[in-house]
Amino acid sequence: MSRAGACMSNRATCAIIIIGDEILSGRTTDANLPYFARRLDELGLVLRETRVIPDSIAVIASTVNEYRAQVDFVLTTGGIGPTHDDVTARAVADAFGVPVERHPEAARRLESYYSRRGTKPNAARMRMADMPRGATLIDNPISQAPGFQIENVLVLAGVPEIARAMFEEIVPRFGRGTPLVTQTIVTTLPEGAFASDLAELQSRHHRVRIGSYPIYERNRHSVHLVLRADDSDLLSTAAKDVDSLLAQLSRSPKDRS
Repeated sequence: MSRAGACMSNRATCAIIIIGDEILSGRTTDANLPYFARRLDELGLVLRETRVIPDSIAVIASTVNEYRAQVDFVLTTGGIGPTHDDVTARAVADAFGVPVERHPEAARRLESYYSRRGTKPNAARMRMADMPRGATLIDNPISQAPGFQIENVLVLAGVPEIARAMFEEIVPRFGRGTPLVTQTIVTTLPEGAFASDLAELQSRHHRVRIGSYPIYERNRHSVHLVLRADDSDLLSTAAKDVDSLLAQLSRSPKDRS
């Protein structure tokens, strides 16, 4: 994995780390990745890779260090709540070689939030104000417990409603890249009929990503060819070549099966 992609080298790159034993066990289904991936695409950023990892300080720290050296932004979700298994802040601190300490502004926000609700800001709740030294806050408009950023690592909550609200708060930090343009071409030809020709087209249109996705629904088969690029003219040219290939193959009876 590198900072520059073959077909979208002018776009900032991201990786997402999804943290939680509950995700790995299947007890909880991650709902954040589809939202983040779509929004990053809209903002003109390239999501290079995502990984689901356990609530392990060592694993989180090593994964953060791996990704932060390879991409422009690393997003993490999960593990910043008040319970004993919320270890992301400590793990990120370990990754950067800094201590965890009480963030004064985060503590003030939590105390104010719980005071307004008539709830005691006990020791467990105040743990959510403990962050790596040097971290800056990420606002949480839902429950006030903030996330944080240290260098190019942005740490968000795991609860989808809160994670998405936090994500929208950090959008200005990404800058603005060139959003991708996409086009989908649908065919009923089987993938085997055009696989080798499609590979040749991909090599010719190296700045356009061409993906082939078979669809089976209601006992009907089709293939969606999805073309993505950061230049509409390049996309249009590649799409015309794909259309021509499919039209040619459709006229050949041997390629219908």
